[in-house]
Amino acid sequence: MKKDVFDYVWTDKKRTFLGLPLSFTRYYLTESKFITRSGFLSVQEDELELYRVLDKKLVLTVGARIVGCGSIVMNVRDVDTPVKEIKSVKNPREVMKLLDKYIDMNRDRYRTRGRDFYNGFEPQGDLDDDGIEG
Repeated sequence: MKKDVFDYVWTDKKRTFLGLPLSFTRYYLTESKFITRSGFLSVQEDELELYRVLDKKLVLTVGARIVGCGSIVMNVRDVDTPVKEIKSVKNPREVMKLLDKYIDMNRDRYRTRGRDFYNGFEPQGDLDDDGIEG
């Protein structure tokens, strides 16, 4: 039986003291999903579709920069995890580039470009004075 059914583009562990990967949190990036697996005896896995990412930001603290680490915070259109934090990974700028690439690729695939800022806003009233509301 095959252990993993995904082809991972990138994977890393959450770094702890001095940038060492001594954590039970692991991050995986596939072409269409970002997966967080955490825990030792009881394992939790959280998946999010990349096309649902609305915004991301890079957080580089002084201590993390010294050991070449950083965190990425993603705002996601997801009920479970509206804010996903990729904590303390090596080469965070390279990870951001990979995320950009696959997020854009998935937005093109699902044709979600241009809908990022829509957020369920419904226009009210007669906007163009043609006698029809909406």
